Amino acid sequence: MSNILKRQGVATRWRRLSEADVDKAEHLYAQGWSSARIADLLKVDPETVRLRLRKRGVQMRDPHWRETLQNTSS
Repeated sequence: MSNILKRQGVATRWRRLSEADVDKAEHLYAQGWSSARIADLLKVDPETVRLRLRKRGVQMRDPHWRETLQNTSS
C-alpha cells in the first residue's frame, strides 16, 4: 500500500528516523527528555523513538522515574 501511495505522490503521516535522528534522540534521552517529548520534536510516534532507542541498547527508564525521584528527595 505504501508503494502505491508513493507512486501517486501522496504524503504519508509517518516517516523513518535517520541515524542522525536516533543519535539526537539518544543524546536527548540521556539528558532526561522523555520519549514522548523527543517524538514531538522529531515528529514521529513515541513508540518509534522507544523502539529505535531499545534497538541501540539504550536502557529505558521507568515511565514514572521523575515521580520516584521527587518522592525520595522529600
